[in-house]
Amino acid sequence: MQYFPDVAEVPAGFGPSVVTIGNFDGVHRGHQQVIAELVRQARQRSVPAVVVTFDPHPATVHRPESAPTLIMGLDDRLEALAELGVDAVLVMHYTAELARSTAEDFITDVFLDALGAGAVVVGHDVRWGRDNAGDRQEMERLGAAHGFAVTVIEEYQFGAGDPDDPGQERRGSSTWIREALDAGDVRTAATVLGRPHRMRGLVVHGAARGRALGFPTANLAPDAVGYIPADGVYAGWLIDERGDRWPAAISVGSNPTFEGVSRQVEAHVIDRPAGEDVNVFDLYGQRVAVEFIELLRGMVAYTGVEALIEQMRLDIETTRTVLQGAPTPGHPQRA
Repeated sequence: MQYFPDVAEVPAGFGPSVVTIGNFDGVHRGHQQVIAELVRQARQRSVPAVVVTFDPHPATVHRPESAPTLIMGLDDRLEALAELGVDAVLVMHYTAELARSTAEDFITDVFLDALGAGAVVVGHDVRWGRDNAGDRQEMERLGAAHGFAVTVIEEYQFGAGDPDDPGQERRGSSTWIREALDAGDVRTAATVLGRPHRMRGLVVHGAARGRALGFPTANLAPDAVGYIPADGVYAGWLIDERGDRWPAAISVGSNPTFEGVSRQVEAHVIDRPAGEDVNVFDLYGQRVAVEFIELLRGMVAYTGVEALIEQMRLDIETTRTVLQGAPTPGHPQRA
């Protein structure tokens, strides 16, 4: 997939293409409907399928005090779009100056002059341009005026007939995903996302408490990207830089058994080969991802270390049970 960090990086004569626009935070199933139609039309026309998106999120410019925490970082967003068959992504650096562009100027400069859009696919709630004046009706008007076809995709509605019924009828949205993660309900979040929620970050040295207890952990740096779910212990996966997936018990929180511990995300890899301490020796300095599959329990303050160790053993057994039947992780390849 081609990546353009600025409209100036798009090669001259790039078009024709089929284009969509949006923040696509989470690249959830609603977004996936739009991308699927984008790719279908692009393949039909034998032209690139192009996504125009923004970084940072426009809300951080317009209302920084209430801007939403992003579900995923830019790297994961690009990876998810590539997996859906997108051919190119143009990431517009969102600034106050860009926000002053009129809806028509933006479409003329970016969609037509830079990308050569012959067709545009958008979600029903698309908004862009100064004062968010651009909407589905404006896109259709501009399409008629400038000669490109416009397809509007209606919202993705979950309901009782859905094959992955989340238990309620509701529009798939980034807001719903955040609500689920705030409650530790990573199963519902995965249903709306269409895949497990993940975080990504650098593995750094921690206080080594887990290692001293016999449960060494890979600690994500404080600047790890991705929405942090509710405090608790989760069954999930750790994916290293080589793409190897390891079953893991993932802890989110400040660990109330010990005083003075700041909130952190750490993963204890289970069932690693005998004699190998994957967490400590292989992962320091690596940028890894952790995927959350199921909440096992909330955070509890234990009266002694022995009680904590016993609970951690139980967490590992439960993690193993939850992940049973999932693909067996490969052994990490040594450099």
